[in-house]
Amino acid sequence: MNAELWTAFEAAAATGGALCARGGDPDRWVAEEWAAGGLSIDTRTLAPGEMFVALSDARDGHDFVASAFERGASAALVARAPSNAPDGAPLLVVPDTLEGLRDLARAARLRNFGRRIAVTGSVGKTSTKEMLRAALSGLGRVHASDRSFNNHWGVPLTLARMPIDVDFSIFEIGMNHAGEITPLTRLVAPHVAVITTIGDAHVEHLGSRENIARAKAEIFSGLEKNGAAILPLDCAQFGVLRDLAVKAGVKRVITFGESQDADIRLEEYSGDAAGAAINARLFGEPLAFSIGAPGRHQAMNALAVIGAVSALGGSAARAAAGLKGLAAAAGRGAQSKARLPGGGEVTILDESYNANPTSMAAALALLGQLTPERTGRRVAVIGDMLELGPASHALHADLLAPLLAAKVDALYVAGSLVNYLWEKAPPAIRAGRADDARTLSRTIIGELKDGDIVMVKGSNGSKVSEIVAAIKAGASS
Repeated sequence: MNAELWTAFEAAAATGGALCARGGDPDRWVAEEWAAGGLSIDTRTLAPGEMFVALSDARDGHDFVASAFERGASAALVARAPSNAPDGAPLLVVPDTLEGLRDLARAARLRNFGRRIAVTGSVGKTSTKEMLRAALSGLGRVHASDRSFNNHWGVPLTLARMPIDVDFSIFEIGMNHAGEITPLTRLVAPHVAVITTIGDAHVEHLGSRENIARAKAEIFSGLEKNGAAILPLDCAQFGVLRDLAVKAGVKRVITFGESQDADIRLEEYSGDAAGAAINARLFGEPLAFSIGAPGRHQAMNALAVIGAVSALGGSAARAAAGLKGLAAAAGRGAQSKARLPGGGEVTILDESYNANPTSMAAALALLGQLTPERTGRRVAVIGDMLELGPASHALHADLLAPLLAAKVDALYVAGSLVNYLWEKAPPAIRAGRADDARTLSRTIIGELKDGDIVMVKGSNGSKVSEIVAAIKAGASS
């Protein structure tokens, strides 16, 4: 947390809000003399000295203002003075707190002279954001969200939290429907826009991959003049993305992929459980580096990162060196060991943070690249992939090809949609199925064997993360 991210007067000037306090003795009011070291929208994680932003979303943040001050908030951004606010507590009153947060975000952007990178795509947004953080850390001071804050409040919160003196800031931008990215990218006004790839995520709402590409291409509408777009050349929708970039006025398009014509081209990939060694070509020049996150899909993310750093004028070699120690995050390929009650241990490949056909195929490919220890097996635990629309049944059944290519020895499924994969899978690898993740977890724990590699993946709504937690708790007990 910064010692002084926002003073009272700076925050008031940015939002046009009124500095005041409810109740108290007017002779001792010092409400205008506060400073906030950070911003928080959640009292459970609020740190002392932060300003609490009372957003009204699933719950009304005004109900938690008193709790925020109990936890040491320096002030609260509110649309009304809650009756339970402590007497004399500093308030910044605005007509709408979400718009007030956006105003702080705009002011934070305007007072900073660093370079901004925005990342979107059907998969790989958070992994690419974390790679960018690691790659740019050797080139200057970096700001990025600690979590996947990529929606209508997450992006402005990340921007409003940006210190005035950072050199680089990174923003993950997501969407469920067309039109959602446009206001967010215009708020960020990035100097570089990265699209990781286009897959079937949210196809239920958008209808086709081309429509998904068009929605993702909204990111170009906020790009600063002379900004650059980093695009996946191997993606079937590349032509759509390129044409929309040009239409939006983008003058510089940098491509990455395995195709011969890619500006940043993957020539050779060699990976194991610890990471990967990559030989690439950067505008024709050789570039060899290592990444701590295994998987060919992570190598593609790394190429996009190198392209973004190059677009900013940074050293590609120094940026690539920063990726060596970067490990996969929890839910996105993180690996851990769990001891079995009867002796031995299993490896958990945690891919439980969300899923669509593209990311599921990538996770299965990674499982196939890993070698079980001793007499262990490759075990795939798969939950439903949601928001896939009318093609959902076929898309689940189509997972058979990557499942077989990964040489999976045991398949467990949780949910109803994934049954379409179960029915096509060879009987020899069908290990267990259940209607929900919690029920399935009780089956899996007793059937794991020493040396198994257990890959767990499904949409967030499938709650397969509970299976990861159950294996860790049950196997280690």
